[in-house]
Amino acid sequence: MPKVLVSDKLSPTAVQIFKDNGVEVDYLPDLGKDKDKLLEVIGQYDGLAIRSASKITEKIIAAATNLKVIGRAGIGVDNVDIPAATKKGIIVMNTPFGNSITTAEHAIAMMMALARQLPEADASTRASKWEKNRFMGVEVTNKTLGLIGAGNIGSIVADRAIGLRMKVISFDPFLSPERAKALGVEKVTLDELLARADFITLHTPLLEATRNILNAENLAKTKKGVRIVNCARGGLIDEAALYEALKSGHVAGAALDVFLVEPAQDNPLFELPNVICTPHLGAATSEAQENVALQVAEQISAYLMNGEIINALNFPSISAEEAPILTPWVKLAENLGLFAGQLTETAITGIKIEFEGNVANLNVKPMIAAAVNGVLKPSLGDVNMVSAPQIAKDRGITVETTTRDQQGAYEGYIRLTVTTERQTRGVAGTLFANGKSRIIQVKEINMEAELTPSMLYVTNEDKPGHIGRLGTLLGTLGINIANFNLGRADVGGDAIALVSIDGTLTEPQLAEIAALEGVKQAKALRF
Repeated sequence: MPKVLVSDKLSPTAVQIFKDNGVEVDYLPDLGKDKDKLLEVIGQYDGLAIRSASKITEKIIAAATNLKVIGRAGIGVDNVDIPAATKKGIIVMNTPFGNSITTAEHAIAMMMALARQLPEADASTRASKWEKNRFMGVEVTNKTLGLIGAGNIGSIVADRAIGLRMKVISFDPFLSPERAKALGVEKVTLDELLARADFITLHTPLLEATRNILNAENLAKTKKGVRIVNCARGGLIDEAALYEALKSGHVAGAALDVFLVEPAQDNPLFELPNVICTPHLGAATSEAQENVALQVAEQISAYLMNGEIINALNFPSISAEEAPILTPWVKLAENLGLFAGQLTETAITGIKIEFEGNVANLNVKPMIAAAVNGVLKPSLGDVNMVSAPQIAKDRGITVETTTRDQQGAYEGYIRLTVTTERQTRGVAGTLFANGKSRIIQVKEINMEAELTPSMLYVTNEDKPGHIGRLGTLLGTLGINIANFNLGRADVGGDAIALVSIDGTLTEPQLAEIAALEGVKQAKALRF
């Protein structure tokens, strides 16, 4: 019988779930605060259930000689050394969906409070001022709500807003037309959302692509009098730009549950009367805390009793026999996904993965998950190898796989094809003797290029002088070329350059490259 330690406070129902599933459990809710005692006993356990109080360091993981899974009741896992756990083959899980309803409801509550100036009206009334004419609000009925992000939480906000008789529009590059229709929302560009929305709520992870998505430039594009709600992540809004937009009156109000620096103290936004602030309360309901406790108990039990992995944040274990062969192929699959995902700018409708040659005879399931993970990660960020297939399913993205064990020009290769609203893009790769991933085809154009951490992808017209112009410009920009790989369809047709570079390219540098004669697209890729 597997044995689990609960080292932080979990509900009695969660503890009972372990017992009902045939798992022995020790409920020691104060142990997480006693590092020495935890270090002393951790070797007895197969599973560990925690909240935020327990700090699972590399030292504790090293002492966890029998530990197979760590489950966090909640989303954040900053208190777990995930690389150390992964190295030791310990699965780390969280419960990312247990607080979705609570967070969505908080966003709706903040929107309503903003519409009717409730906090300020409350303070005024408590001060015996009775300023009835001062607090003239607005109705939300028939107003347009703009969702930046229509994933799990965003879709719940959309449902609640539609119930309030609001018109809901959404900007989300990964929102398919079919999914938008099912949600009852209209898919729009970011500029269109900014121009049309009376209220804007944000529901995206914090990525380079979303950092300061509401900056000074984009705030200037919003409808005058817009009201903005952020219960997602600090850093999605440029707080200095928001301050100026609020002070000028262009933005009528903002309701913020998250901030760039937390705990938020002496933030200039606190000075403004048209700002509502809460201390990151998105998940702070008794129901949400109970939900994540029950979920983590179910997930840990499922893994220990039958090997089922749910919401894992690291790769699942691979046996010692499989590892030397399977791991490089899993990495290749993820790299192909990252390649395609970084080049994809519109909603994905389908992913096709083909395995040919000797790889077709291996266990392809982790490769499929890795490929889907790679495709989704550049846009979604908060996704992993285990959750990616479910997220793709939830978003209406079909995943098709085929295996053919006959060998062609290569002993084995993987081809990944991504279909979007606008186009179909394919990329194929194989492994060389050193186990490193190598691209062998992009958009039906044959080429060979080893994938390196930093690369430049350029599509261009196949005309004389292009290589020289590109090389000269990179030199002028101070970008050192490690490898330069070329391929073309036909003489004078489309051509592709994959350039391995030292360092990274900035947006202004990419703009200069894109402006070169004959260049159709220029993208910086990271692997």
